[in-house]
Amino acid sequence: MLVVKLGGSLYNTKELKAWLTVLASYAEQQTIIIVPGGGPFADQVRTAQLLHQFDDHHAHHMALLAMAQFALLISGLEPQCQLYYYDKTNQPSIPSLSVWLPEQSILAYSEISQDWSVTSDSLALWLSQQLDAEQLTLVKRCPQKSQLIAELVQAQILDASFEQFYRQQAIKTDIIHYQNYAAFNNDNQNTVIHL
Repeated sequence: MLVVKLGGSLYNTKELKAWLTVLASYAEQQTIIIVPGGGPFADQVRTAQLLHQFDDHHAHHMALLAMAQFALLISGLEPQCQLYYYDKTNQPSIPSLSVWLPEQSILAYSEISQDWSVTSDSLALWLSQQLDAEQLTLVKRCPQKSQLIAELVQAQILDASFEQFYRQQAIKTDIIHYQNYAAFNNDNQNTVIHL
């Protein structure tokens, strides 16, 4: 099983549909769960928090709903992509291509900070760990070529909690530039950052 996080910044790009086509094709060989970023929906949460000055706990919950909105959009764009709900106590069979719909139950996991130090990057890693995924691929609009998690966190390419989650249980992780969908699942050193 592979977990692929599609960054919210792909929302307004033609590459979003290209990625969904590539993933739908690859899902014929291997199960893929897409983790959605928050995109413009999460941007609105940040704006609302600045405007109304409410706490991070509520903003975190709203950001999960932002991810859920992007998940529904992804599911609507790719007919093969089914919604996936994570339930630690009851794991149904996972469709060959699905998109994770984060829901309120994730707020009950104490290891997940309810603030902006945890974004969809850390949540994608966390879900990969829960499901014992073979690999996590993060699709991002970043020019960064560092393989050091600390440098990627410092450059704000990865969120502040990613390194902590990674130390708890390392999962093979790649970062692919959003325009390099042809490099998906290849070891092309020029287009893929391997952590």
